[in-house]
Amino acid sequence: MTDSQTNEQQALSDDAMKAKRKKFLGLFTLILIIAAILYGIWALFFHHSVSTDNAYVGAETAQVTSMIGGQVAEVLVKDTQQVKRGDILVKIDQRDAQIQLAQAQAELSKAQRQYKQSQANSSSLNSQVIVTKDEITSAQAQVNKAQAEYDRVSLELKRRNELAASGAISKEELSKSQSAVSTAKASLELAQAGLAQAMSSRNAAVSTLAANDALIQGVNEASTPDVLVAKAHVDQALLDLERTVIRAPVDGVVTRKNIQIGQRVAPGTVMMSVVPVSALYVDANFKESQLAKVKAGQTVTLTSDLYGDEVVYHGKVQGFSGGTGAAFALIPAQNATGNWIKVVQRLPVRITLDPKELAEHPLRVGLSMQVDIDLASK
Repeated sequence: MTDSQTNEQQALSDDAMKAKRKKFLGLFTLILIIAAILYGIWALFFHHSVSTDNAYVGAETAQVTSMIGGQVAEVLVKDTQQVKRGDILVKIDQRDAQIQLAQAQAELSKAQRQYKQSQANSSSLNSQVIVTKDEITSAQAQVNKAQAEYDRVSLELKRRNELAASGAISKEELSKSQSAVSTAKASLELAQAGLAQAMSSRNAAVSTLAANDALIQGVNEASTPDVLVAKAHVDQALLDLERTVIRAPVDGVVTRKNIQIGQRVAPGTVMMSVVPVSALYVDANFKESQLAKVKAGQTVTLTSDLYGDEVVYHGKVQGFSGGTGAAFALIPAQNATGNWIKVVQRLPVRITLDPKELAEHPLRVGLSMQVDIDLASK
C-alpha cells in the first residue's frame, strides 16, 4: 500500500469519527432537552406534594403515679393490656387512710362541740356580769353604810373632845369614842375594798365575755374557723382514701408497668404508663428545603411498614415544631468553628391521624411511617 492510499484511509477514518461524535452530541443534546421538558411538565403539573420516610408515631403518654404513700395491695392489670378510662389499675392498702379519716372526723366533732361550748360560755359569762353588777350595788351600799357610821362616830368624838377639855366627861368615855372611830374607819376601808373587788370581778367577767364573743361573733357552727379547718382535714382524708384506688386516666394500652404487690410506694412513684392508641400522631421530619409551601391544615396520606402500602392513613398538618432536632439535642451542634460543613436540617411537622382509621388498624408509638403532604390542599 502506498503512502497516498494510507493517507486517504486515515482521512476517511477521521471523517467517520467526526460524524459519529457529532451524532452522539446531537443525541445527548436531545436527551437533555427532553429531560428539561419532562421536568418542566412535572414541576408545573405534578409537583404538588412533599414526602419523607423520616417519620415516627408518637403519643401524649399518660403516666400513672401514686398520690399517697402506702403498700400496694392489688395490681389488676398487666403490660400490653387494653384499658378504658376509669378502670381500676392498682389498689393501695386503705387502713392508714381510714385511720386518718377517723381522726379527722373526730377533730371535726371536737371543733363543733367547742363552738357549742363557746356559745354556752357566753350565756354563763353574761349571767356572771349581771351578778357582779348586783354585787357592786351591794358593796356600794355597804360603803355608804360604813361611811355614815364613820361620820357619826367622828362627830361624837369631836363633841367629846370639846367636853373633855372642860372635864365634863371621863377619860374612859373619851377612849371608847376614839375606839369607835377607829372601828368605823376600819369598817369603811373594808367596805371600800369589797367594792373595789366587786368592780374588778365585773371587769374580768366583761373581758372574758368579750373574748368569748369574739370567737363566735359573726359566724355559726358551720363557718367558724376551727370547724372549717377540721372539715378541710376531713376532705383531705376522704381524698387520700379515694386515691388508694388508682384508675386509668385515659383509654389506652398499659406499658412499662413497674409495680408489684407488697411494694411500698411513696407519693409521686411512677407505677406504669398508659398509651392512648386512639389519639396517636405522627412527627414527620422534613428537610428545611421541603417546607416552603407546607402549611397547617393541609391533607396528608401516610403508610406504615407495619401494614404495608395496602393500608393508607389520612391526616392533617397540625403545626411545626419550635426548632429543629439539632437545636433541641442534649449537646447542640456548635457551628461557630473553623471546620464547618453545612448540613441540611430537618424540622418536625406534627400530623394528626383519623381516629376511625386508627381503630381499624391500630398503630404503636415509635413505628416508622411514609408521609406525603398534598401541597395543593387548603
